[in-house]
Amino acid sequence: MDTGEEFGPWLARQLKLSGKTQAELAEELGLTRAAVSAWITKRSVPRPTVMGEIAKALGTDIGTVHTRTTDTQAGLPVTWYHRPGYPDGGRDGGNAAAFAFDADVQVLARETCQNSLDERLAENGRPVRVRYTIHELTGETLGAFRRAILWDDLHPHYAAVSEAASHQKVGRVVDAGVRDMFEKGRLVLLRVDDYNASGLTGDDYDDGKFAAVVRRQLESLKSGSGAGGSYGLGKATLWATSALGMVLINSTLSVPHEGRTERRVIGRLELPWRSVDGQPYAGPAWLGRPDPDSPGAQVARSWWADEETVENLHLTRDSDEPGTSFLIVGAHDVASLEQNGSDNDTEAEDEDGVVDDGTRDIRAMHRRLVEALGRDFWAAMTGGGTRLPLLETSVRTLRNGQVVIEEEKVDPTAAQPSRTRALRAYYEGTTVERRTEAGQVACRTVPFKLPLAGGRRGTLGTHPAVLLVTDAEDADGVPNQVHSLRGNRMTIKKSGVSGLPLGVNSFQAVLLAGHAAGNETPFAEEAEEFLRAAEPPEHDRWGQTEELTLRWSHTAHRRIARLTTEVNAAVKELVARPKRSGGEGSPKLRKALTVGRKAAPRRGPGQVLPELDGLEATIGEAGEWRITAEVKLPRGDELPAMTPMVLLDVRSGSRPRLDWAELTAVDGCVVEDGILRFSPGARRAVFRGSTDVTSHPVRTTLTRLVLELRAGKGE
Repeated sequence: MDTGEEFGPWLARQLKLSGKTQAELAEELGLTRAAVSAWITKRSVPRPTVMGEIAKALGTDIGTVHTRTTDTQAGLPVTWYHRPGYPDGGRDGGNAAAFAFDADVQVLARETCQNSLDERLAENGRPVRVRYTIHELTGETLGAFRRAILWDDLHPHYAAVSEAASHQKVGRVVDAGVRDMFEKGRLVLLRVDDYNASGLTGDDYDDGKFAAVVRRQLESLKSGSGAGGSYGLGKATLWATSALGMVLINSTLSVPHEGRTERRVIGRLELPWRSVDGQPYAGPAWLGRPDPDSPGAQVARSWWADEETVENLHLTRDSDEPGTSFLIVGAHDVASLEQNGSDNDTEAEDEDGVVDDGTRDIRAMHRRLVEALGRDFWAAMTGGGTRLPLLETSVRTLRNGQVVIEEEKVDPTAAQPSRTRALRAYYEGTTVERRTEAGQVACRTVPFKLPLAGGRRGTLGTHPAVLLVTDAEDADGVPNQVHSLRGNRMTIKKSGVSGLPLGVNSFQAVLLAGHAAGNETPFAEEAEEFLRAAEPPEHDRWGQTEELTLRWSHTAHRRIARLTTEVNAAVKELVARPKRSGGEGSPKLRKALTVGRKAAPRRGPGQVLPELDGLEATIGEAGEWRITAEVKLPRGDELPAMTPMVLLDVRSGSRPRLDWAELTAVDGCVVEDGILRFSPGARRAVFRGSTDVTSHPVRTTLTRLVLELRAGKGE
C-alpha cells in the first residue's frame, strides 16, 4: 500500500507542520523517543497497528499515513506570505521584468510555448502538448474561487495599492483589474498547461527549475544551445498578463521531490510596495504552507495539495503526465479590448439574464491565441519522414465551466500551408533543385561562416544552412518572405527580399539554421549557440547583442548580415523566371515586342547609362498597350534621369511615337513628368505604363511595339 514518499522523511515533515517534537509524538504513542527516531532516520518503519495511532496523533486518516501522497491538513494552514519591506526603506514599484512585455496574449503564447518546448521530455520522442484554457467566472462560481484564493486576506493589500494607483503604473493596472472584477462581476482566468514536460523540479529555495520560476527574477537555467530562452524574462509574461498580478501553479514533476511528483502547488503575487496597517511590504507574496524551518514559520513554501484543493483553485490537470499548469488570474489582453471596444458598447444577456459584455473579449482572446500559435510555431508542429513534431497546441474557452468555444487544435497546415509543405518536403526528401511545377519545393544550402570566439580573427567553420522555397498561398499572409528558425523551430526572424526580379510569382521561403537544419549538419551546434546569443529578449530577430559582443566581438553581427545577403541572393536565383528571348506571353505577342538596344553611351569616364533589361506587355480592353519594364542600373551615386519612349516599329522611315496615358514607378525609381529618376544605390528599377489609344495611328493588333530608354528628356 505504500506508494508515496518514504515514511521517515514524510513523518519528519508532518511533525514540523503540526509543531510536534519527536518526544511529544513518542509520548502520545506510548513509545520511546528512540523508536520514533528510528522511523525518522529510516532505520525502521512502524507496525501496521501503530499506523492508526500515528494518524490520530497527526489529526489525519489512516489512508494518508499509508499512502503518503499528501501532507496532513493538521498544523500550519495554507496562507499568503507577503515579503516585508526592506529595512533600508527601499521601495519597488513592481517587477521590472514584467515591463519588458505588453499585456498581450500573443506575446504570452510565444513566450510560454517557447518555455514548454525547452522543457520537453525528448527521450520518449513525443511532442510537448500545450493547452490554453480561457475561463470566465461570474456569480457564485466567481465567489467560490475568491474564497479559495483567500481573497479576504488579500483585500487590504489590493486596497492599499489602489489608494496609491495614481503614482504607479502597476498600481493603476491592478486597480482597474479589481474594479473590473467587482463592478462587472466577472473574472477571466487563463490557464496554460503543458504535458510531457519536465515540471518545476528542485527545491523550494536552492538552485533548480522551481526556484528559478517561482522565487527568482532574471534567472534562466537553460544551458543547452538549442533552448529558446536565455534571459529568464519569459516567465514575466505570465504576471504581466494578469491585471491582478497573480499566478497560481500546479506542477507534476518528472523527477520526484520529497518522494512525490503530483500536485505541487504554489501561488505568486506581484504587487508594488505598499503599507497595510502601518506595516510596509516590499512587493511579492506567495500562497503556500508556512515553512517551519523559516524564521517564525512565516515564509510560505509549496505544498502537496489534495485533489479537492486543486479543483477549487481551477488547477486540476488531465493526467499524471509530467508538466506544469500556470493559472493567470484576471487575464487581460489589451489588443483584444482595443479590437472589441466598439462591440462591447452593445450588451447582451445570457440565459440567466446576466449582462454579457465580456464574451466578445474571451472570444477575441481565443482567436488571437490560435493565430499566434499558428504563426510562430507552425514549424515546431510540423513533422515528416523520420522527423516528428516537437509541439501540439490547442485553445478552448469556457464560462463557469460551460463550453463557449470547443477545444481547437492548432493546425499548422491551415495557418501556414506553403511553409509546412516546404518543411515536410525537406523532411521527406522530396525537394528539387529548381521548381518546374506548381507546389514543388526548391532546396538550396547557404553558407553561414561562423567567427572564432573571444574576438579572434578568422572563421571557425562554415555551417550549411538550408533554404526552402515554394509557391505562396493566400492563407500564408504576407507573400515573398523568409521565415528563419533554429533548433526549437520557433519562427525567429521574418524578412522580405528586396530587389526581386521582374514578374516573380509569389513565394514563401524558410531558412533552417543550427539544429533545425539537422543535428548532423556540420557546425550545427556552433551555429545554434551563435544565433541564440544573437537574439534579444523578444527572440524576434538576429543581430548585435551584448552577449554577442562579449563572447565574440563587436563586429560578429556582420556574419549574420552576410548570411542574409547570401539567403536573398539564393532566393532571387530560385524564384527568377528562365530568360526567354523576345519577352513573355504568347508567341504571337512576343513577336510584337522589341526592346530598343544600342551600344550603351558613356556619360563620363567609367559611367554607363541605365539599360532596359526586360519587357512584358499585353493589349488592354480599350486597345492600349500595357507594359511592365525592368531597368538594369550601373553602379554610381548619381544616375542620370531617363525617359521611356514607346514607338511603333515600321519597315522604313521614322518610327511613330505613342503617348503615355499612364506611367508609374514600381521599384527603385520615381516618375516625375514622364521622366524616371532612380533611387540611390538601387541595382534594378521597374516601372509600368499604358499608352494613349488616341495616339495610335493604326489598330494595336496590327502593330509591333518598340520601347526605348533615352537620356534626359528624351530628345
